[in-house]
Amino acid sequence: MNNETESRRDGAWAQPYELESGQTQHHKLGHVRLWITLLDKEWQVRSDIRESDSDLVGWTESVGHKLPAASVSLQRFIREGGESTVTFIPAVANLPTVIRPYQPLTIPAGGRCTIYVGTVVWMKICSGPKQTVLSELPLAEPSLTWVGRNTMEGELCYSSSSFARLVLEAVPKRPWRAVTPVTIINRRPQPLLLERFSLPTPLLSLHQNERGQLWTPGVVVEVETDMNSASLHVDETLLVAAGPCKQVAPAREKPARGRFVRAFDRVFG
Repeated sequence: MNNETESRRDGAWAQPYELESGQTQHHKLGHVRLWITLLDKEWQVRSDIRESDSDLVGWTESVGHKLPAASVSLQRFIREGGESTVTFIPAVANLPTVIRPYQPLTIPAGGRCTIYVGTVVWMKICSGPKQTVLSELPLAEPSLTWVGRNTMEGELCYSSSSFARLVLEAVPKRPWRAVTPVTIINRRPQPLLLERFSLPTPLLSLHQNERGQLWTPGVVVEVETDMNSASLHVDETLLVAAGPCKQVAPAREKPARGRFVRAFDRVFG
C-alpha cells in the first residue's frame, strides 16, 4: 500500500471509494467514528459516537488495516458479486424535527423573518455500483419528543435546539448538517412568539453545493389567526445563496395531502 492511500483525506458525499480485501476505511465525522472493512465474502461496519468539547468542523477518511477495540459495535453484511466500492449518501431525518430556539423570537404583527436552521443528517452506507444500502446511522445522537394536543393525538418527532440565526453567514457549515431556510409570516394583528416549530424533515430533499455543503429547499410557514391554524409549504427551488447545487438524495416522503393537513395542526407544537 502506498503512502498516498494511507494518508488522511477529506471525506465526501456520493463519491464511490474503492477498497481491497482486507482494507479498512476509517472516517472521523463530527462525533462519529466509522470503520468500513472489506473481506472476501463480507462487509463489516463498525461505528461509535464520542463526546468532545472541541468545535468539530471537518470530515476526514483514511485507509489501512487497523481495527478499533472489540467493544465497538459490529455489523456484518454479505458481499455480493465481488463488489468493492462503498459510497456514503446523506439522508434527512425520518421523522419531523421540532426546532427549539435557545432564545424565543418575537415576530411583530404583519411581520416576517427567515431563520436558518441546521439539522443533523443520516448516513447511508452503500455498496457496489447499484449503491445497495448496507446500513444507515444518524451522525449525532437524536433526541425524541412528542408533539400533539395530548398523549393520544400527535406524533413522535426528533428534537433539536437551535440558535435560530437570522444571518446566513453566521450559520456554521458542517458536513453532517443540512441548512434549511425557514420563512415565517405573521399575518395576525398581534405579535407572534416563536418558541418552537415542527420542521417536516422527511419531506425535504438534500442538495450539495460546490463547497460540499448540504442544503434543503426552503420552508414557508404562514400564520393567519392562531398558531394551530398555520399553513406550511416547501419551496420548489433552493436559496440562491446556496450556489450551484446537485441533488444527492430525494425526500424520504412525498407530501401526501392527508399528512400535510395533519402536520399543519402541529407546526408550532
